[in-house]
Amino acid sequence: MLKKGTKIYSVLTGKCPRCHEGGFFKYSFTMNLFRVNKIKKTCSYCDLKYMIEPAFYFGALYVSYGVTVALCIVTFIISKLILNLALLTSFVTIFVVLILFIPINLRLSRILWINLFVSYKP
Repeated sequence: MLKKGTKIYSVLTGKCPRCHEGGFFKYSFTMNLFRVNKIKKTCSYCDLKYMIEPAFYFGALYVSYGVTVALCIVTFIISKLILNLALLTSFVTIFVVLILFIPINLRLSRILWINLFVSYKP
C-alpha cells in the first residue's frame, strides 16, 4: 500500500508528486509555524515547479477545512461516546487537538492539494 508510485507514498513521506524522489517541503517537520509550511520552488530530481500558478495553494484551504472537520468529528466521537466526557470537556478536547494538529494539517493540506493535480511519472 505504501509503495513508490502511489499518491499515499507521496503524501505520507512528503515527496515530490511526480518523481517521488525529491523533498516537497523546505524543512523537516517542525512545530515552528513559520517554517512548517514552506515548500521548495522546484523538485531537485525532476525539476517540477511546485508553484504551478500564482495562488495555487489557496485551494488547499478547502482540503484543510475537510481535514479539520474530520478531526473534530473523530475527536468528539472519541471524547463523548467512548470516554464519556461532559459536553464542555469534549469541546475543550476538540480545541486542544486542533491546536496540536495545526502543523500537520498545514503540511497535509498542501501535499494533498498538489497530488490532486500532478501524477507520478517514473
